[in-house]
Amino acid sequence: MSNSKEETRTIVEQFIVPFFHLKKRFPLMPAVDFVSAEANMLGLKKEELNASRKNLADHVKQAALELLKEDEITDLIDKLPFDGSETIIGLGDSYTEDAQGWFAIIQEVLELSVEGADFTFINAGISANTTTDVLRRLDRDVVLHEPDWVLINVGTFDAQRLNIAPNRTLIPLSETWENLNTIQDVLQEFVSNPLIWITPSKIVQELISTHPLHEFSIEPKDLDQVIEVVSGKNGIVIDPQGNRMGKETEAWNFLSDGLNHSLIGHINTAREILKGLVRDK
Repeated sequence: MSNSKEETRTIVEQFIVPFFHLKKRFPLMPAVDFVSAEANMLGLKKEELNASRKNLADHVKQAALELLKEDEITDLIDKLPFDGSETIIGLGDSYTEDAQGWFAIIQEVLELSVEGADFTFINAGISANTTTDVLRRLDRDVVLHEPDWVLINVGTFDAQRLNIAPNRTLIPLSETWENLNTIQDVLQEFVSNPLIWITPSKIVQELISTHPLHEFSIEPKDLDQVIEVVSGKNGIVIDPQGNRMGKETEAWNFLSDGLNHSLIGHINTAREILKGLVRDK
């Protein structure tokens, strides 16, 4: 019984707490205290949830400090196209929402390294979102905030094949293409700077299909097609081949589900974003 409780606690801390922010899913819910509501739903005390989130935030800060020790990153910091006053939005799925994900790391790096930083960062990632989901909430979560920069990391969950319907991807490739084009067309009207597109990364297929939390699989050939579509978007494309987790998708870049990225994996993405911002300046 004790082991079962420990396993449940590990799952909650690793696969739910980093990706679960109630206000994002129900922005109009009249809750006085979202943190207490979240804690209750997760079977935690409010203090326990706050402690878990502080631990994630500490990981992010340490990751940012490690990145800033790299000579390649140090050399490009002064070349980044920011003056410290911008509104920057991260749009996407669990890779973006992750409390210790690439967007949180980029935020920490910029706040630590840009003199007089007074950025507004908005994390508009919601776990398991497809391009259809992102398109549906584009106005509320992005356009209304009048952002200067938008970083978009979406498409992975379009490629999932549900266990109950394995003969098709959840979102047909043609619809993914249409959705991404519409997202691009809408945002280009409201955002003066180039859109930043982060391709889906390669995944560890055998871990996804056997993980008890997932009721789907992702075929590499399906994901490769989505990566190709994202790589064709206007703006700055980060990691066009989706190889930033290693050509053989090294396991240490992922959590045990083979889908979500470990802190090391997110550092890889953050590094590529910083390099891409300067390379395409």
